[in-house]
Amino acid sequence: MDPMEPVYGATTLLLIAAGAVAVLLILIIAFKMHAFVALVLVSFATAIVAGIPIGDVAGVTVSAFSTTLGTVALLVGLGAMIGRLLEVTGGAQVLADTLITGFGESRAPLALGVAALLFGLPIFFDAGLVVFLPIIFSVAKRFGGSVLMYALPAAGGFAAMHALVPPHPGPVTAAVEIQASVGLTLLVGFPIAVVAWFVGVYLFTLTYAGKVYVPIDDSVLTGEKTPQAAAGGAGDAGGSGDAGGSGATGGARETATLRPPSFLHVLSVLVLPLVLIGANTILDTLRKNETIGEDGAVADTFIFLGQTPVALLITLLYATYTLGTKRRSLAQLETILNDALGPICAIILITGAGGMFGGVLRYSGIGTALSDSLSDLGLPLVVSAFVIATVLRVAQGSATVALTTTAGLISASVLTAAPTDLQLVSLVMAIAAGATVLSHVNDSGFWLVSRFFGMDVKTTLKTWTVMETTLGLSVFVLACGLWVVG
Repeated sequence: MDPMEPVYGATTLLLIAAGAVAVLLILIIAFKMHAFVALVLVSFATAIVAGIPIGDVAGVTVSAFSTTLGTVALLVGLGAMIGRLLEVTGGAQVLADTLITGFGESRAPLALGVAALLFGLPIFFDAGLVVFLPIIFSVAKRFGGSVLMYALPAAGGFAAMHALVPPHPGPVTAAVEIQASVGLTLLVGFPIAVVAWFVGVYLFTLTYAGKVYVPIDDSVLTGEKTPQAAAGGAGDAGGSGDAGGSGATGGARETATLRPPSFLHVLSVLVLPLVLIGANTILDTLRKNETIGEDGAVADTFIFLGQTPVALLITLLYATYTLGTKRRSLAQLETILNDALGPICAIILITGAGGMFGGVLRYSGIGTALSDSLSDLGLPLVVSAFVIATVLRVAQGSATVALTTTAGLISASVLTAAPTDLQLVSLVMAIAAGATVLSHVNDSGFWLVSRFFGMDVKTTLKTWTVMETTLGLSVFVLACGLWVVG
């Protein structure tokens, strides 16, 4: 849905957005209102205050809610089923044990982060994170301590790849918008993502975030609170542990009596969506470059099979047959898959409501209103790109929207400046850096991380939000260096 013509000026809209965020935090933190209810309430109120016609408020909010659900619900639901199968059949434990053996017990967070960076190349943030959940919890249970020591390196790895590296839509669109080479963006973006992840995520987790204690609560997978989490975890009134779901009773105990799958078998479950989505990306890129024609049944078929929801569905069917039917009856499998969906209902609804809030801020025209005042700052182009992306990220939440909008806003300036090919890539990295920092309550990813790992809003702000900021700042420093040498 295209933004409406702004009713107010940039300053007023920015104040409205800041006030909405402040009210939302007060409702959730101080008044303990359920996050889903608070997000819906503030979304409606913000739409009215921002000048959206009263007759359009319901349509705008519901449209933003459904758009987010359409993206997230399928991925989270299918991923949760795959994750549950990996957990109850012992596959997650096998993969975790192999990773730890390869990297060493003292480098368990590093092992998870490296795995996430590799698997995050073609897989979106939310899909990758949900498939990795059982692995993260398995490693966390083995070594104890705060779940964040293991969760943040993996989540940060997926976030870095999603924001910086083609074929993800944000960096691809930004590169096309400013006429940067997508191939060069991939070649440069990957090492920048790895270095920025190591500094901004891994080291940050070791020195600070991993020391913030959040109990290991895998009820999002099992539907059952762990004793630690039940005794007093970091979850608020909207926590995922309250979502319901009975869990597959005795799943962990039953796993111990069954022969676990091999490492290669488990790896094949994780690699299958990677291969399918990768094939989709390659064929789609070849078509856009006119290397292959628009017509072709074989190419069409693989492009269809490689779309993320389809790839996850195929993976679920593969995992159900090769992992599940070898170790469980059909009735047991039905129960396992059914119980996988119960605990994630709250997560999906809260994420959709976060998308509703961000959609209201976008539709109010805040990006349009801010563009005039931000594009004339007189800053170096690479710095201006970062600042504009940061403001848009903070204002409306979506990293992809901040990436694509910023690229469009600076495209005319880029043509005038005539930067080198390497400098064009550095601009894409600077935009991605600004679109990464300060993830907060209007970002659906914020709510996914919060609910998956059982954190309240305050804890998520001081860990995930700060980590996203250190990641983005690390990318920006590297982008500035690239701009200078380019």
